Amino acid sequence: PRTMNLTIDIGNTRTKLAIFDGDNLVERHFWEEWAIEDLLQLTTNHKVRNVILCSVGQHLDEEVEMLIKAKYRLIQLDSETPLPIKNAYKTPQTLGKDRIAAVVGAFALYPGENCLVVDAGSCITYEWLTADGIYLGGNIAPGLRMRLRAMHEFTARLPEVTLHTVHNWIGDSTQSAMNNGVTVGTTLEIEGYRRHWEKEWGQLRVVLTGGDADFLTQTMQSEVANEPNLVFIGLNKILNHNVEYFVQSNLVFIGLNKILNHNVE
Repeated sequence: PRTMNLTIDIGNTRTKLAIFDGDNLVERHFWEEWAIEDLLQLTTNHKVRNVILCSVGQHLDEEVEMLIKAKYRLIQLDSETPLPIKNAYKTPQTLGKDRIAAVVGAFALYPGENCLVVDAGSCITYEWLTADGIYLGGNIAPGLRMRLRAMHEFTARLPEVTLHTVHNWIGDSTQSAMNNGVTVGTTLEIEGYRRHWEKEWGQLRVVLTGGDADFLTQTMQSEVANEPNLVFIGLNKILNHNVEYFVQSNLVFIGLNKILNHNVE
């Protein structure tokens, strides 16, 4: 039977989980609250053997962590975790774990391609991955709703505006002008990054993920890949990479032990 993987992404407000059979995503769960019993039931039902944990918010309770380690092969993603790509970020210990997971997800889905990975959440992150698998780094900008909120909160008279679809790129009211400034501005921001790096590298694939990816995809003037499961896919790729490394290391140790015993005899 094939080994099932579980990826766990613990955010500030909820925990996102995905079950993988090989490279195939089988099931997703989004939990606001959960207990260890919920996790054990999920892993038992799917015969999970390998688990990867990515936490950008709270850490696991120590007893829960020990229990998971006792039952499964657990990888906790941090700056020391071996990756299937080369990380050229100068301060890897400060790099968001979800950011590197998204980049590895793009590497898994689009091998041999230059990628601009755009994660459109509370903030928008822009990550650059070369065709030969080198993560160069990225930029961080305010997200769509953060931009709208900032205009309202840092001025005396601009209203609070809800994000909505753009019908005309030129605003004809204060509300539409603010919404356009944010939505069209962000769209052109992505397009500008694409044009700049295509001059440098040649063809570049733009990969969108995050809560506002669907909204931005509708406004884009050029083709983009909308991948809602990008972080999950990246975590699974990192997990498989580490499991293979673990198995190969064990085989080496077994072989060395066999040679040692042979010579002792």
